[in-house]
Amino acid sequence: MTHQALDSTRLSRGGWSFQSALYDPTIRGIFFQVLTIVLLVVFVWWVAHNTAVNLARANIASGFGFLNGRAGFEVGQSLIAYSSDSTYGRALVVGLLNTILIAVTGIITATIIGFIIGIGRLSRNWLIAKLCTVYVEVFRNIPPLLVIFFWYSGVLAILPSARESLHLPLGSYLNNRGLAFPKPIFGETFWLVGVAFIVAIIAVIAMARWAHRRQAATGQPFHTIWASIGLLIGLPIIAFLLAGAPLSFDYPVAGKFNLTGGSVVGPEFMSLFLALSFYTAAFIAEIVRAGIRGVPKGQTEAAAALGLHPSSITRLVVIPQAFRIIIPPLSSQYLNLTKNSSLAIAIGFADLVAVGSTTLNQTGQAVEVILIWMVIYLGLSIVTSLFMNWFNAKMALVER
Repeated sequence: MTHQALDSTRLSRGGWSFQSALYDPTIRGIFFQVLTIVLLVVFVWWVAHNTAVNLARANIASGFGFLNGRAGFEVGQSLIAYSSDSTYGRALVVGLLNTILIAVTGIITATIIGFIIGIGRLSRNWLIAKLCTVYVEVFRNIPPLLVIFFWYSGVLAILPSARESLHLPLGSYLNNRGLAFPKPIFGETFWLVGVAFIVAIIAVIAMARWAHRRQAATGQPFHTIWASIGLLIGLPIIAFLLAGAPLSFDYPVAGKFNLTGGSVVGPEFMSLFLALSFYTAAFIAEIVRAGIRGVPKGQTEAAAALGLHPSSITRLVVIPQAFRIIIPPLSSQYLNLTKNSSLAIAIGFADLVAVGSTTLNQTGQAVEVILIWMVIYLGLSIVTSLFMNWFNAKMALVER
């Protein structure tokens, strides 16, 4: 073979190796990933450059130094001390805490209502099943903003005035300005009650693990419900009594024109809390119903054959297995409820978006405020997702 033929053979082999590398899925995947990262970096740089140029052209200072400035506006409801002399940063913290309060209380309430309605839809009682169906169909097909306006303008706004407040049990009053209830005043030694409650939680977890190991080893179950309730209630009560009952209450007093003393939950919080809870509960009810339907019918038949009561079958056989189907979509509803709390701005509740909007209007720091919103809501969503993923992993079946 001549030298010219050898060179052409080598070139041919080199060309074929280049083509094989070009069509290799691994190399092609790396190439497109690098290209995507480069395009993303270029896009982010372009957006940041244009933003900086436009801010400079409008003579708007960038940065987060405005957070140290005086806010100059009041907030209707605050979980921490706040006044108009506080900083913008503290105002945003107040809005964040109000958002977290709405999210946590709404998630708990919506979960309880959703499970009750979801199980009720599967009831053999015709009336209960139809009432639960009507509830789901009504709330699921109404925008959440209309539900908020319904509670705010259609229910709470028509309550009696402060002078004619409805007297509720435990020294509470209800009127169109909100719910007034006794304000707890904690003594110096009340921290012992908190420590006792934490110890009780640790004891309940340890007891549950011991009961699980005992049942796995001997087959004998240990009912931990009443023991757990006794620990969670009994230990704090004992600590409370030993600490000298360091708790008193400031009761609201009905005056001639208004109520004085106590604590007040405004109609804005109540309407937002009730609306998001009842609205999200309709979707949770459908998730619960689908999860229960997903449990094989043979499980309930086998449990019934063993002589278990229908309520015991639902509580001990069906619900634990349905949890594995319910938890993943339940996470999405929790995230939706947290994000829907931003609708509070429509009724004047001081959540993160409402406080941030006021801050934006006064300072003009639109980019910074929007960035704060994005980071906080992203953080809340990630925390919720991580917790639900952990809970889902705990409930998953362990394969052997």
